[in-house]
Amino acid sequence: MTTIGFCGLGRMGAPMAARLMDQCERLLVHDISPEACAALVEQGAVAASDAAELGRTCDIIFLSLPTPAIVRETVLGEAGILSAGGSPRIVCDLSTSGPRLAAELADALVPRGVASFDAPVSGGIAGAKAGTIAIMVGGPQAEYEELRPLLEALGKPFYMGPKPGAGQTMKLVNNLLGAVAIGVTAEGMAFGIKAGLDPARMIEVLNQSTGINSATRDKWPRSVLPRSFDFGFAAALSLKDTRLLMDEAEAAQVPLPLGRAVQDYLERTLEREGPEADFTAIAKVVEEAAGLDPERRE
Repeated sequence: MTTIGFCGLGRMGAPMAARLMDQCERLLVHDISPEACAALVEQGAVAASDAAELGRTCDIIFLSLPTPAIVRETVLGEAGILSAGGSPRIVCDLSTSGPRLAAELADALVPRGVASFDAPVSGGIAGAKAGTIAIMVGGPQAEYEELRPLLEALGKPFYMGPKPGAGQTMKLVNNLLGAVAIGVTAEGMAFGIKAGLDPARMIEVLNQSTGINSATRDKWPRSVLPRSFDFGFAAALSLKDTRLLMDEAEAAQVPLPLGRAVQDYLERTLEREGPEADFTAIAKVVEEAAGLDPERRE
């Protein structure tokens, strides 16, 4: 069995790393939070001092990190995976870091004999714990067959092709549709509530009709109708992903006016609710603009 490294033990990374524990001889983990590492060590992992140690020690390394800049530094930086002679067989980025960075990493890794995969995920914290996340994979076909059983331990992988960034592109498409679903659902619900309709009844109807989407199916019943706004994904992270989407679309010369509208909603949500806001709080921004009381109880 192989030695696996996992860098980034946040709300998504920690449960994914835990699911790899039984898939390898040794699991080395690293995070800037000692507490996060300690929690995995208690389950049988070994703490690594930095990403460079992962690079020197591990056959396959997974990354689950919050921003493209941190991903780049973790792989290419002075104490990164490739420093100090690091040469794993495979590096797999599970973060949402964009197709251009995926191509940059491949350009650095492949000449050193390291297979580079971009494999961003979707499905939330509950999916990461249950092993039901969708994994969108770009990278070389031959090494994918070695990587696939490990990805299957995390969720359901979808191979998008050998081009670096193929998985990241698919994730940005998914993010666009998911974020727009929240925005347009908030608008439709505000219109109906202003006209006197019962919001719970509206969601019931939508989920049996052509208006059904991920927001009506999951986010409104769990977080908006009860006014808890705690679905589990930060508006700040959603905005980061949306800005990455818009930057990549601009580079590809693809106009995304709906994406721009969602970006505006997220920016206004953070202004209104603060940095800890959940992305479902977009509904409050839309309701307030419609003259409704966003602090009401349904």
